[in-house]
Amino acid sequence: MTPPPPSALAPAAPRVRAVRLGPRSVAALVLVTAVGVIAFGWPFLAPPASGLSAHAQDAPWLFAGLLILLVAVVAATISESDLGPKAVAMLGVLAATGAALRPIGAGTAGIEPMFFLLVLSGRVLGPGFGFTLGSVTMFASALLTGGVGPWLPFQMLSMGWFAMGAGLLPGPVRLRGRAELLLLAGYGFLASLAYGTVMNLAGWPFMGATASGISFHPGASVAANLARFVAYCLATSLGWDLGRALCTVVLTFALGPAVLRALRRATRRAAFETAVVFDAPGSAERREPGTAGPAAGASDAPTLR
Repeated sequence: MTPPPPSALAPAAPRVRAVRLGPRSVAALVLVTAVGVIAFGWPFLAPPASGLSAHAQDAPWLFAGLLILLVAVVAATISESDLGPKAVAMLGVLAATGAALRPIGAGTAGIEPMFFLLVLSGRVLGPGFGFTLGSVTMFASALLTGGVGPWLPFQMLSMGWFAMGAGLLPGPVRLRGRAELLLLAGYGFLASLAYGTVMNLAGWPFMGATASGISFHPGASVAANLARFVAYCLATSLGWDLGRALCTVVLTFALGPAVLRALRRATRRAAFETAVVFDAPGSAERREPGTAGPAAGASDAPTLR
C-alpha cells in the first residue's frame, strides 16, 4: 500500500488574522449591531401610537448621530485590542483603494467595484478587520465624493456588516479554488442586495408625503408600512441593487483568484501575529539547565516569537 504524500498528512496552516477580536471588541460589535437593527428597523418596531412614530422626521437624525458615535467606539475598541502598525498600514492601503474604486461607474446601473474588494478582504483578513475596513472605506469614499450626510453613519455600519460577514464565511483555511469563488460570489450577490435594502430603510422615513403610495406612514399598521416599503424598493432601487450584485459576482470570478493570492501573500509576509520580543541583558544566565545559550554578542538582539 502506497503511503499518502506528506502534504496530505500535514495539517492546514492556522488562519492568520490582522485583528483578533477580544471580549471587549465582541461586546462592542454586539452592542452596535443591536442598536443598528433598531436604527434601521424602527418603522416596523415602534407601535403606531408611540412617540417615536410621532417624530418620524427627527428619528433618522437621532439614530444617525448615535450610530456615528457607536461606530467610532467599535473602531477604537478594536484598535485598542490588537490593531498593530502592520494592520494599520494594510487598513490604510485597502481603504484608500476601496475609496478610489467607488466613484468608478457611479450613476451607471449600480456598478460599484468597491464591494468585491471588501468581500475578498474580509474573507482573508477576518471579521474584525473586515468591519473596521468597511466602515473606514465608506467614510473615506464619502469624503472623496462629497457624499457626507445623515445617511453616512448608516452606510458605514452597513458596509462594516457587509465586510465582517465575509470574514465569518465557512472554510477559511481549507476551502480554495472554484468552490471558494462560488461561495464568495454567492455571498457578494446576496449581501449587495441586502446592503441596498437596509440603506432603503435608512432613507425611506425621510420621504414624508412626497410619494403617498410608497412612503412611510407613522400611523399605519406594520403590515401596511411593510407593503409600502416593498413597493418603495421595487420602484426606486431594485435595478441599482441588481447591478451592484451582478458587478460583484463578475469581478469576483474575473479578478478574485489574483486578488485572493495577493492578499494572502501580503498577510503571510506581514506576519500580523508575530510579535517582536527583545531579550533582556543577562538572560543567558537565567536559562534552564541544559539549554544552549545565545551566541556571543547576540543576547540583546530582537527575536521574533
